[in-house]
Amino acid sequence: MGMSKMEYEQMVKKASPNSKILSNCARAFMVGGLICTLGQVLYAIFGALGANRDMSGMLVAISLIFLASLATGIGKYDGLVKFAGAGAGVPITGFANAVVAPAIEFKKEGYILGVGAKMFLIAGPVIVYGTLASMVVGLIYYFTLI
Repeated sequence: MGMSKMEYEQMVKKASPNSKILSNCARAFMVGGLICTLGQVLYAIFGALGANRDMSGMLVAISLIFLASLATGIGKYDGLVKFAGAGAGVPITGFANAVVAPAIEFKKEGYILGVGAKMFLIAGPVIVYGTLASMVVGLIYYFTLI
């Protein structure tokens, strides 16, 4: 004997937390914007120190990856992601966190079967499907220009 659709919907509504979409979006926008602003400030600093455009861009990416990895290592980035959601999870810093966090978590299993095998547990599918998507787009671009 099962429950009715109405009983099920009431049970789901009771168990599901209310989403605060406006505040969630505002926090994501704010934190994502701050990460991008930090990147822009770093870009200007590297340019002022004499780096050309390409070198400045590379140094910004390396700096943001380093800072996110460091924040993950000392346990601060997870709190930022919980606060900002996609605002901290989507940029390059979120990708760095997705690689470093499993590496830290599975370090106790050893460097080969722990860190090496599990480091790309979360980020691996992003790499695979991102590469595949870029190949498809590249092929479409190539064949539409011929």
